[in-house]
Amino acid sequence: MNPIKPSRVIIESDVSNSGLVETLRANLPSARFEIVERVRDSVRRDPNILEVVRFRGRLLKSCPGTQNYYCCGYRILHFGTQCTLDCTYCILQAYLNQPNLRLFGNTGEILEELSTELEQNPDRLHRIGTGEFTDSLLLDPLTGLSKVLVPFFARTKNAVLELKTKTNFIENLVGLDHNGRAITAWSLNSEQVQRSEEPKSATLEERLAAARRCADLGYFLAFHFDPLLEYPNWRTGYAEILGRLFDAVDPARIVWISLGAFRFMPGLKQKIRERHPRSRIPYGEFIKGLDGKMRYFRDIRVELYSFMSEIIRKVDPSLCLYLCMEGEDIWREALGFSPEERGGLSAMLDIAVESKMKVGPGQG
Repeated sequence: MNPIKPSRVIIESDVSNSGLVETLRANLPSARFEIVERVRDSVRRDPNILEVVRFRGRLLKSCPGTQNYYCCGYRILHFGTQCTLDCTYCILQAYLNQPNLRLFGNTGEILEELSTELEQNPDRLHRIGTGEFTDSLLLDPLTGLSKVLVPFFARTKNAVLELKTKTNFIENLVGLDHNGRAITAWSLNSEQVQRSEEPKSATLEERLAAARRCADLGYFLAFHFDPLLEYPNWRTGYAEILGRLFDAVDPARIVWISLGAFRFMPGLKQKIRERHPRSRIPYGEFIKGLDGKMRYFRDIRVELYSFMSEIIRKVDPSLCLYLCMEGEDIWREALGFSPEERGGLSAMLDIAVESKMKVGPGQG
């Protein structure tokens, strides 16, 4: 997979002298840079445009969970929005009202906000990631943001950084002093799903090769099977990718694996019809969940989760495995326990970090 190279960069004037813009100019020598007073939201998506704006809100956010389902307690480092990988099922199509890639030029404030958060809460473990509103590494070849964030987290005693991606853009991670405080994470799916629903992303072979290289560099790993899709012969496809995953990396390097069945806001169905008319994924058996999202019928979800769990448990029974945005009944039926029995989902993930990465209050 080759890095994207926007031909036009539109920058708001009050961040035009930021370090991020300087880095972009160095890495995009052929691009046209335009300074404007305020970047206006576009109606049409243009993959050749990159926007750089001043973000005027909180750069550190809580994961947008819901009270009806268990939430992982993840914190989001908000450095930009949108993605050009253009996966058919991507919720950003319906969630964001601006279609172009957008970075926040006031990145210097990220470290200030992070430092304040960690100083004010020294007795808790902070699990922080960047892959919620965009891919963590899609623009890293242009921004070099990982070269700033990874060393920052390396100096912390009670925080870890998760970089979640569908790319193989890991060159900036080579040679960094991560001090065991960074998790490189990949979204995975079956070969059939990758080819039909994620065609612009890195191939599964490229992702697994990148994961193996990161493990060799001492990084810890995570994998997210989200969304799991029901389609003909899905068992064969998911068994095959799990086999390839565990052939590629040592399970001892994996901090956690998450499972999440396909779910979507009702408005996404029309977006998929318009933008990806050949995709069949919105036409399954769905019901509206307690969070207002359309979800597979519970029997389908339980079957997906149970199948994946059985294979993973045979490889490593102790590996931290969790469900994304599911309730107690699904947890018990699919995995055989409730997060509450283990202190809650957030505590489960904290324990995984503390035991494998040796990071947490009082450690390091």
